[in-house]
Amino acid sequence: MRTLPFFLVLVFFCCVRCTRVADTLPPGDADNGGLALPGGFEAVTVVDSLGKARHLAVNANGDMYVKLRDAQPNAGNVALRDTDGDGKADSIVFFGDYEVTPGYGPTGMRIYNDYLYFSSAGAVYRTKLTPGQLVPEGETETILVDDYKNDVHGYEHMAKPLAFDNEGHLYVSFGAPSDICQLGGRVPGAPGQFPCPELEDHGGIWQFDANKTNQTQRDGKRYVTGLRSVIAMSWNSESNALYALQHGRDYLNTSWPEYYNAWDSGMLPSEEFFRLEEGDNAGWPYYYYDQLQGKKLLNPEYGGDGKKTGGADSIAQPLIGFPGHWAPNDLLFYTGDQFPARYKNGAFIAFHGSTIRTPYPQSGYFVCFVPFRDGKPSGPWEVFADGFAQQDTIVNTSDAVHRPVGLAMGPDGSLYISDSVKGTIWRIMFKGDKNAFGTAELQAMEERKMRSNIKDPDPVTDHLDRGQANVGATLYNSYCASCHQRNGQGDSNRFPPLNGSEWVNGDKRKLIELTLQGLEGPITVKGQSFNGVMPPHGFLADDELAKILTYIRLNFGNNSSAISAADVARSRKAIAAKTE
Repeated sequence: MRTLPFFLVLVFFCCVRCTRVADTLPPGDADNGGLALPGGFEAVTVVDSLGKARHLAVNANGDMYVKLRDAQPNAGNVALRDTDGDGKADSIVFFGDYEVTPGYGPTGMRIYNDYLYFSSAGAVYRTKLTPGQLVPEGETETILVDDYKNDVHGYEHMAKPLAFDNEGHLYVSFGAPSDICQLGGRVPGAPGQFPCPELEDHGGIWQFDANKTNQTQRDGKRYVTGLRSVIAMSWNSESNALYALQHGRDYLNTSWPEYYNAWDSGMLPSEEFFRLEEGDNAGWPYYYYDQLQGKKLLNPEYGGDGKKTGGADSIAQPLIGFPGHWAPNDLLFYTGDQFPARYKNGAFIAFHGSTIRTPYPQSGYFVCFVPFRDGKPSGPWEVFADGFAQQDTIVNTSDAVHRPVGLAMGPDGSLYISDSVKGTIWRIMFKGDKNAFGTAELQAMEERKMRSNIKDPDPVTDHLDRGQANVGATLYNSYCASCHQRNGQGDSNRFPPLNGSEWVNGDKRKLIELTLQGLEGPITVKGQSFNGVMPPHGFLADDELAKILTYIRLNFGNNSSAISAADVARSRKAIAAKTE
């Protein structure tokens, strides 16, 4: 009996193994679910209309769990199962026995030690996964309670992303209740508070016992400080360290026009990617990172002018500074074997996309990859998945058909991505030759860096207000469009629409007072709940505010009466009389 040489047996075994792995993957969609991917990758749309999805997790058997933003009683989470192996979810069940918090807060969804952990704005919960069952049958336990509604500092950035280390600790971000800790709120030119009192209980990441129930913030310890808002956060088991990306501050131009123009404000400050150690201080609200200059600078509220560093070398420095307002909303370190070797232990980042880039096109709206070695980036960042927005130039956030927000890895190494607009879930798989994967497969994605949603905008040719003659429109785009968007439709998440709004078209005195004084807390606009902060705009002159409000009431499909400078002056006087 003849026997094959050992090396031929080994080659045969490897080929059979590779074939079997490929055979277990479902076919990708003909158009890859609308996504642009590197060569050799395919995408299948798992589901296309769950609702506004946030973070997601995939169990060892392939079951998927997704957190929903607009949580409803017993329906704040959704479980998905593909029963026939075609890549599409054919079993979809909404569940969630916990107190829902409407609005922006619901975010976290992770699996840890056979428990499903998830969060709202006010709490972190968990429920035991039941073997063989799609929906967990165990009781919902409260791990952490946050009485944020009664916080003396107010609340903003209250989403609670989750991460777990190798020793039984849970990490939760507590975002800052303001943009930059100013005295008197978000008023142009107002100084920042020093020391910032918000840092006592906010603006950082806290460490808790992952298995202890009914904890409050006092039961944990502050692990790092100086982080304005963190949604993308993950523990890297290979380097045994916590990594996170910060959403940078806003409104540099409208608050400090003597130092920053509109282009500066669109590009800055950087979205910072950190490796964090216990006790680190990332610098908020005193400092920000300027990726154009490659260094930390002093915020103007604390004496900065766009050039001063003011001792910034003493605080934690980012691994990478991404362009401003891209909104990094999830971070995943890839540990699977399905993708080519260059992706092993690298970082995938979901950039949800900007809302505050006016008067330039909105940017982000893609999934990035950062190669890693020895716990730090080993090369420049890359575009991994793009095409979510299905728009070449995104003028308004609401123009984007999809916005990537959550990332998860399946047991076979597939990458899952969730969308916050329609609730689409994609599964990305590699079907090519892993050994031949290289520059040619990445070239098309490198070229996408020149698209309007990724490139640095040209200060002149990409300015969307070139030739704008309407004074009201110009003022609106300067002070309001960052949140409510240039088309007045809001962003469907934090900022409400103005088109057809009862707040806009109702009593004009109420609208004027709201604009002068600002608003914080839950409101309902056109039947949808919003829960955030609108800063006061009393710093604007009476005629400026009148032009803005008249523009709003006569545009975006609205047709209400104009507002005069005298109307604004009367409301301003009435407000002053009430406070005397």
